[in-house]
Amino acid sequence: MNLRNALLVAAALLLLATAAVAGTAQEKQASGGTVDSGSFGIFVNGRRVATETFSVHAQAGGANTIASELKEDGGGAAQSSELQITSAGVLVRYEWHELAPGKGQLEVTPKNDFLVERITANPGDKPAEQPFLMPNTSVVLDNNFLIQREVLAWRYLASSCTTEKGQMRCAPAQFGAIVPQDRTSTRLSVQPVGEEKITVHGVERPLLRLNLKSEDEEWALWLDPQDHYKLIRVTRSGDNSEVVRD
Repeated sequence: MNLRNALLVAAALLLLATAAVAGTAQEKQASGGTVDSGSFGIFVNGRRVATETFSVHAQAGGANTIASELKEDGGGAAQSSELQITSAGVLVRYEWHELAPGKGQLEVTPKNDFLVERITANPGDKPAEQPFLMPNTSVVLDNNFLIQREVLAWRYLASSCTTEKGQMRCAPAQFGAIVPQDRTSTRLSVQPVGEEKITVHGVERPLLRLNLKSEDEEWALWLDPQDHYKLIRVTRSGDNSEVVRD
C-alpha cells in the first residue's frame, strides 16, 4: 500500500476533519466497521509475559472507538481501556478499568475545552478529580496499551507526511499527550527514521520505523507499509522488553 492510501485510512479512522477520504477508507467511514483488530505479544528477555487484545472501530457519523484488554500470562493482573474520539481528533471519552486484582477505574472527558480525569479507587467510592489544562485534541497515551501508539502513529502520518515524486517524506512532529494512569501530561516528539528490514516471526520484512520520545521514555515503532501502516513491533530504550503483533 502506498502512502496516499495509508493516509486515507488514517484520516478515516482518526482523524483529521480536513483530510481527504476516498475509496475503501471512505466506505468504512460511511458504513462503520472494524479497521484493525488482533493481539500483541509482550515479551521480557525473550519470554512472553502478557497479551494485549485490541480493536479499532470506525463509527459512521460518530466517535471512533479504540478498545483494548491486557492480561498477564498465567492469569495474573488484567486491565482494559476504551478510547473514543471524533473524526476531527477530539476526545469524547477515555475509560480504564482494572479487572484484576483490584477494581479501580478512571474516566477522562472534556470540560470547558480542556480535560478532566475522575479516578475511583474502589467501587462505591466518590471519584477524585484531576484537571488537565490540555486541549480536547490531546493524544491519550496511557500505560501499557500499545494500540494507542498505533493510533498516534497514524495521526502522525496523516498530519506530517507527504509524497513528492513518489517518495514518502515525513517531518518531525510534536504532540501534547496525557497519561491517565499516571495522572500526568507530557510532550511527545515523533522522529521519522525510514525503512528498515526487520525479522518478525522468522520472516524478514521491510517496515517503516518511527522513534517516539516523551520526557522520560524513548520507543521505537515499526509499521507495515504493505498493510495500512499497522503497528508490527515496538521496543523501549533501556530495557529488554519487546512487543510483537501476533
